Amino acid sequence: MILIFLANTTSAQVYKWTDASGKTHFSDAPSRSHDVEEVSITVKRAGSITPSANEPAADETTEDVIMYATSWCPYCKKARNYFRDNGIAFTEYDIEKDQRAKQMYDRLGGHGVPVILVGNKRMDGFNVADFERMYH
Repeated sequence: MILIFLANTTSAQVYKWTDASGKTHFSDAPSRSHDVEEVSITVKRAGSITPSANEPAADETTEDVIMYATSWCPYCKKARNYFRDNGIAFTEYDIEKDQRAKQMYDRLGGHGVPVILVGNKRMDGFNVADFERMYH
């Protein structure tokens, strides 16, 4: 079992938009040419994610899936494809392109990618069977 200890509550503001080709983007700055949706994450205690007011609570029918990743990682790509192929909504943060994402990843004690969070559960790396046990 991995425990994560955070001294303070940490928040991150992220903007999400979809481009003309249907690709979803996330950034710490809003797009100037697309309608954006604000996505907030607040880490309050070890491994616990609290959704913002416009997101469902973890005890509702779906849990938020958050993935800290890089663009070149084959396991990140495998997870990304699995989520899309199975209609699983997820929020992805690129730790190489987004300084706030890298800070959150560091606070989570990340040492490799992907780091996947589902509610208060965590997966380092990606394996379909392990993810399905964690998600369901």
